Amino acid sequence: MSIGPLDDETVEKYREAGEVLRTVMDESAEMVEPGVTHLEVAEYAEDRIRELADGCAFPANISVNEEASHASPGRDDDTVFGEDMVCLDLGVHVDGYIADSAVTVDLSGNDELVESAEEALDAALDMVEAGAHTGKIGAEIEDVIRGYGYTPVLNLSGHGVEQWDAHTDPTIPNRGADRGVELEVGDVVAIEPFATDGSGKVTEGSKNEIYSLVHDRSVRDRMSRKLLDEVREKYKLLPFAARWFEGGRSEMAIRRLEQQGVLRGYPVLKEEDGAMVGQAEDTVIVTEDGYENITR
Repeated sequence: MSIGPLDDETVEKYREAGEVLRTVMDESAEMVEPGVTHLEVAEYAEDRIRELADGCAFPANISVNEEASHASPGRDDDTVFGEDMVCLDLGVHVDGYIADSAVTVDLSGNDELVESAEEALDAALDMVEAGAHTGKIGAEIEDVIRGYGYTPVLNLSGHGVEQWDAHTDPTIPNRGADRGVELEVGDVVAIEPFATDGSGKVTEGSKNEIYSLVHDRSVRDRMSRKLLDEVREKYKLLPFAARWFEGGRSEMAIRRLEQQGVLRGYPVLKEEDGAMVGQAEDTVIVTEDGYENITR
Protein backbone atom coordinates (compact mmCIF):
# COMPACT_ATOMS: atom_id res chain seq x y z
CA MET A 1 0.00 0.00 0.00
CA SER A 2 1.34 3.43 -0.91
CA ILE A 3 1.89 6.01 1.83
CA GLY A 4 1.51 9.60 0.66
CA PRO A 5 4.09 10.21 -2.09
CA LEU A 6 5.75 6.81 -1.46
CA ASP A 7 4.51 4.17 -3.90
CA ASP A 8 3.97 0.51 -2.96
CA GLU A 9 7.39 -0.61 -4.19
CA THR A 10 9.23 2.10 -2.26
CA VAL A 11 7.36 1.34 0.98
CA GLU A 12 8.19 -2.37 0.63
CA LYS A 13 11.89 -1.58 0.16
CA TYR A 14 11.90 0.51 3.33
CA ARG A 15 10.14 -2.32 5.17
CA GLU A 16 12.59 -4.90 3.88
CA ALA A 17 15.53 -2.75 4.98
CA GLY A 18 13.96 -2.40 8.43
CA GLU A 19 13.33 -6.13 8.76
CA VAL A 20 16.94 -6.94 7.92
CA LEU A 21 18.15 -4.29 10.35
CA ARG A 22 16.09 -5.72 13.20
CA THR A 23 17.62 -9.15 12.63
CA VAL A 24 21.20 -7.94 12.33
CA MET A 25 20.91 -5.54 15.26
CA ASP A 26 19.69 -8.30 17.58
CA GLU A 27 22.47 -10.64 16.51
CA SER A 28 25.21 -8.00 16.69
CA ALA A 29 24.13 -6.59 20.06
CA GLU A 30 24.37 -10.07 21.56
CA MET A 31 28.04 -10.21 20.53
CA VAL A 32 28.98 -7.12 22.56
CA GLU A 33 30.68 -8.43 25.67
CA PRO A 34 34.06 -8.02 27.38
CA GLY A 35 36.98 -9.45 25.41
CA VAL A 36 35.30 -9.26 21.98
CA THR A 37 36.92 -6.80 19.55
CA HIS A 38 35.08 -3.87 18.02
CA LEU A 39 36.20 -5.10 14.60
CA GLU A 40 34.62 -8.53 15.11
CA VAL A 41 31.22 -6.98 15.78
CA ALA A 42 31.51 -4.42 12.97
CA GLU A 43 32.54 -6.99 10.36
CA TYR A 44 29.88 -9.44 11.47
CA ALA A 45 27.15 -6.80 11.23
CA GLU A 46 28.31 -5.49 7.86
CA ASP A 47 28.72 -8.96 6.35
CA ARG A 48 25.24 -10.01 7.54
CA ILE A 49 23.71 -6.85 6.09
CA ARG A 50 25.35 -7.54 2.72
CA GLU A 51 24.11 -11.12 2.90
CA LEU A 52 20.49 -10.18 3.62
CA ALA A 53 20.06 -6.83 1.84
CA ASP A 54 21.63 -4.74 -0.91
CA GLY A 55 24.24 -3.24 1.39
CA CYS A 56 25.18 -1.09 4.35
CA ALA A 57 23.73 2.41 4.46
CA PHE A 58 26.89 3.38 6.37
CA PRO A 59 29.68 1.56 8.23
CA ALA A 60 28.83 -0.01 11.56
CA ASN A 61 29.20 2.71 14.20
CA ILE A 62 30.50 1.36 17.51
CA SER A 63 30.78 4.33 19.85
CA VAL A 64 32.13 3.69 23.33
CA ASN A 65 31.75 5.74 26.53
CA GLU A 66 32.29 9.43 25.60
CA GLU A 67 32.01 8.73 21.86
CA ALA A 68 28.64 9.66 20.38
CA SER A 69 28.91 8.93 16.66
CA HIS A 70 31.13 8.11 13.66
CA ALA A 71 33.32 5.65 15.58
CA SER A 72 34.08 2.62 13.42
CA PRO A 73 37.11 0.33 13.79
CA GLY A 74 40.01 0.46 11.38
CA ARG A 75 41.38 -2.46 9.38
CA ASP A 76 43.83 -3.63 12.06
CA ASP A 77 41.95 -2.38 15.13
CA ASP A 78 42.28 -4.87 18.00
CA THR A 79 40.40 -2.82 20.63
CA VAL A 80 38.25 -5.02 22.86
CA PHE A 81 35.14 -4.22 24.87
CA GLY A 82 35.60 -3.79 28.60
CA GLU A 83 33.31 -2.22 31.20
CA ASP A 84 32.04 0.20 28.58
CA MET A 85 28.88 1.90 27.43
CA VAL A 86 28.56 0.77 23.82
CA CYS A 87 26.31 2.49 21.26
CA LEU A 88 25.74 0.29 18.22
CA ASP A 89 24.37 2.21 15.23
CA LEU A 90 23.64 0.26 12.02
CA GLY A 91 22.13 1.12 8.64
CA VAL A 92 20.71 -1.05 5.87
CA HIS A 93 19.69 -0.16 2.35
CA VAL A 94 17.54 -1.92 -0.23
CA ASP A 95 17.99 -0.25 -3.63
CA GLY A 96 19.20 2.82 -1.72
CA TYR A 97 16.17 3.04 0.59
CA ILE A 98 17.48 3.22 4.14
CA ALA A 99 16.64 1.95 7.60
CA ASP A 100 18.73 3.38 10.45
CA SER A 101 18.66 2.21 14.06
CA ALA A 102 20.77 2.29 17.22
CA VAL A 103 20.82 0.59 20.60
CA THR A 104 23.06 0.99 23.63
CA VAL A 105 24.58 -2.08 25.23
CA ASP A 106 25.65 -1.09 28.73
CA LEU A 107 28.58 -2.97 30.25
CA SER A 108 29.43 -0.04 32.53
CA GLY A 109 26.64 -0.13 35.11
CA ASN A 110 24.90 3.06 33.94
CA ASP A 111 21.48 1.58 33.28
CA GLU A 112 19.54 4.77 33.97
CA LEU A 113 21.43 6.76 31.36
CA VAL A 114 20.52 4.17 28.73
CA GLU A 115 16.94 4.08 29.98
CA SER A 116 16.64 7.86 29.64
CA ALA A 117 17.52 7.70 25.93
CA GLU A 118 15.15 4.77 25.34
CA GLU A 119 12.29 6.44 27.18
CA ALA A 120 12.92 9.68 25.30
CA LEU A 121 12.66 7.79 22.02
CA ASP A 122 9.39 6.17 23.06
CA ALA A 123 7.99 9.54 24.11
CA ALA A 124 9.02 11.09 20.80
CA LEU A 125 7.44 8.25 18.85
CA ASP A 126 4.17 8.79 20.72
CA MET A 127 4.06 12.27 19.18
CA VAL A 128 4.77 11.27 15.58
CA GLU A 129 1.92 11.97 13.19
CA ALA A 130 1.24 14.16 10.20
CA GLY A 131 1.21 17.76 11.43
CA ALA A 132 3.45 17.13 14.46
CA HIS A 133 6.00 19.92 14.87
CA THR A 134 9.62 18.76 15.01
CA GLY A 135 10.50 21.35 17.66
CA LYS A 136 7.79 19.98 19.96
CA ILE A 137 9.07 16.44 19.45
CA GLY A 138 12.50 17.75 20.44
CA ALA A 139 11.02 19.34 23.56
CA GLU A 140 9.54 15.99 24.59
CA ILE A 141 12.92 14.30 24.13
CA GLU A 142 14.61 16.98 26.24
CA ASP A 143 11.98 16.83 29.00
CA VAL A 144 12.31 13.05 29.40
CA ILE A 145 16.11 13.04 29.49
CA ARG A 146 16.30 15.98 31.91
CA GLY A 147 13.67 14.27 34.05
CA TYR A 148 16.20 11.49 34.62
CA GLY A 149 18.79 14.07 35.68
CA TYR A 150 20.77 13.88 32.44
CA THR A 151 21.33 16.21 29.50
CA PRO A 152 20.39 15.65 25.85
CA VAL A 153 23.24 16.02 23.38
CA LEU A 154 22.13 19.33 21.97
CA ASN A 155 24.19 19.49 18.77
CA LEU A 156 23.14 16.07 17.46
CA SER A 157 19.71 15.39 16.02
CA GLY A 158 17.47 12.97 14.23
CA HIS A 159 16.98 13.32 10.49
CA GLY A 160 15.13 12.30 7.40
CA VAL A 161 16.29 9.48 5.12
CA GLU A 162 15.79 9.26 1.38
CA GLN A 163 17.07 7.03 -1.41
CA TRP A 164 20.90 7.00 -1.28
CA ASP A 165 20.93 9.76 1.34
CA ALA A 166 21.11 8.85 5.03
CA HIS A 167 20.80 12.42 6.36
CA THR A 168 18.16 14.69 4.87
CA ASP A 169 15.45 17.02 6.11
CA PRO A 170 13.50 17.19 8.32
CA THR A 171 15.77 17.57 11.34
CA ILE A 172 14.40 16.17 14.61
CA PRO A 173 16.19 18.09 17.40
CA ASN A 174 16.99 16.64 20.81
CA ARG A 175 15.85 19.83 22.50
CA GLY A 176 12.83 22.09 22.35
CA ALA A 177 12.88 24.53 19.43
CA ASP A 178 10.47 27.15 18.11
CA ARG A 179 11.86 26.69 14.63
CA GLY A 180 11.11 23.51 12.76
CA VAL A 181 8.62 21.95 10.38
CA GLU A 182 5.47 19.89 10.57
CA LEU A 183 5.83 16.24 9.62
CA GLU A 184 3.99 15.14 6.50
CA VAL A 185 2.55 11.83 5.35
CA GLY A 186 5.31 9.92 3.58
CA ASP A 187 8.18 11.46 5.54
CA VAL A 188 10.73 8.83 6.56
CA VAL A 189 12.58 9.94 9.68
CA ALA A 190 15.17 8.51 12.03
CA ILE A 191 14.59 9.78 15.57
CA GLU A 192 17.67 9.38 17.78
CA PRO A 193 17.88 10.83 21.28
CA PHE A 194 21.37 11.02 22.81
CA ALA A 195 21.65 11.36 26.59
CA THR A 196 24.76 12.21 28.59
CA ASP A 197 25.89 12.92 32.13
CA GLY A 198 28.06 15.72 30.73
CA SER A 199 27.29 19.20 29.42
CA GLY A 200 25.49 17.97 26.31
CA LYS A 201 27.77 19.01 23.48
CA VAL A 202 29.94 16.91 21.17
CA THR A 203 33.14 17.97 19.44
CA GLU A 204 35.23 16.34 16.74
CA GLY A 205 38.03 13.98 17.71
CA SER A 206 41.08 13.15 15.63
CA LYS A 207 40.16 9.62 14.53
CA ASN A 208 38.52 9.28 11.12
CA GLU A 209 37.50 6.01 9.46
CA ILE A 210 34.28 6.99 7.63
CA TYR A 211 34.04 8.95 4.35
CA SER A 212 31.52 9.81 1.65
CA LEU A 213 31.51 11.28 -1.84
CA VAL A 214 30.58 14.98 -1.78
CA HIS A 215 32.00 16.47 -4.99
CA ASP A 216 32.20 14.12 -7.96
CA ARG A 217 34.76 15.26 -10.50
CA SER A 218 37.65 13.88 -12.54
CA VAL A 219 40.98 13.23 -10.82
CA ARG A 220 44.39 12.67 -12.37
CA ASP A 221 46.04 10.20 -9.99
CA ARG A 222 45.47 6.61 -11.18
CA MET A 223 44.98 5.08 -7.71
CA SER A 224 42.62 7.85 -6.67
CA ARG A 225 40.66 7.50 -9.91
CA LYS A 226 40.32 3.73 -9.42
CA LEU A 227 39.08 4.16 -5.84
CA LEU A 228 36.66 6.92 -6.86
CA ASP A 229 35.20 4.71 -9.60
CA GLU A 230 34.56 2.01 -6.98
CA VAL A 231 32.89 4.53 -4.64
CA ARG A 232 30.62 5.74 -7.45
CA GLU A 233 29.62 2.21 -8.39
CA LYS A 234 29.17 0.63 -4.96
CA TYR A 235 28.24 3.41 -2.55
CA LYS A 236 27.12 6.45 -4.55
CA LEU A 237 26.52 9.12 -1.85
CA LEU A 238 26.38 6.69 1.10
CA PRO A 239 29.19 6.73 3.68
CA PHE A 240 31.82 3.98 3.54
CA ALA A 241 34.76 2.78 5.66
CA ALA A 242 38.39 3.07 4.61
CA ARG A 243 38.87 -0.57 5.62
CA TRP A 244 36.38 -1.68 2.95
CA PHE A 245 39.05 -1.10 0.28
CA GLU A 246 41.84 -3.58 -0.41
CA GLY A 247 45.43 -2.62 -0.94
CA GLY A 248 47.96 -0.67 1.07
CA ARG A 249 47.68 2.41 -1.15
CA SER A 250 43.93 2.84 -0.74
CA GLU A 251 44.32 4.95 2.41
CA MET A 252 46.69 7.27 0.55
CA ALA A 253 44.16 7.60 -2.27
CA ILE A 254 41.40 8.40 0.23
CA ARG A 255 43.54 11.10 1.85
CA ARG A 256 44.26 12.65 -1.55
CA LEU A 257 40.59 12.66 -2.50
CA GLU A 258 39.71 14.23 0.85
CA GLN A 259 42.35 16.93 0.37
CA GLN A 260 40.91 17.67 -3.08
CA GLY A 261 37.41 18.04 -1.64
CA VAL A 262 36.07 14.99 -3.49
CA LEU A 263 35.51 12.98 -0.30
CA ARG A 264 34.37 14.16 3.09
CA GLY A 265 35.68 12.57 6.27
CA TYR A 266 33.56 12.07 9.39
CA PRO A 267 35.70 12.41 12.53
CA VAL A 268 34.55 10.63 15.66
CA LEU A 269 32.24 12.87 17.70
CA LYS A 270 32.96 12.92 21.45
CA GLU A 271 31.19 14.46 24.44
CA GLU A 272 33.29 17.53 25.21
CA ASP A 273 33.57 16.76 28.94
CA GLY A 274 34.54 13.14 28.34
CA ALA A 275 31.20 12.07 29.81
CA MET A 276 29.19 8.94 28.99
CA VAL A 277 26.73 8.98 26.07
CA GLY A 278 23.75 6.68 25.54
CA GLN A 279 21.69 6.51 22.35
CA ALA A 280 18.46 5.01 21.04
CA GLU A 281 17.13 5.26 17.48
CA ASP A 282 14.33 4.03 15.23
CA THR A 283 13.28 4.82 11.66
CA VAL A 284 9.59 5.46 11.02
CA ILE A 285 7.35 6.30 8.08
CA VAL A 286 4.76 8.98 8.82
CA THR A 287 1.32 7.65 7.80
CA GLU A 288 -2.18 9.09 7.61
CA ASP A 289 -3.04 7.62 11.01
CA GLY A 290 0.31 8.02 12.82
CA TYR A 291 3.46 6.18 11.84
CA GLU A 292 4.91 2.80 10.95
CA ASN A 293 8.08 1.83 12.80
CA ILE A 294 10.21 -0.15 10.31
CA THR A 295 13.10 -0.92 12.68
CA ARG A 296 11.44 -2.21 15.82
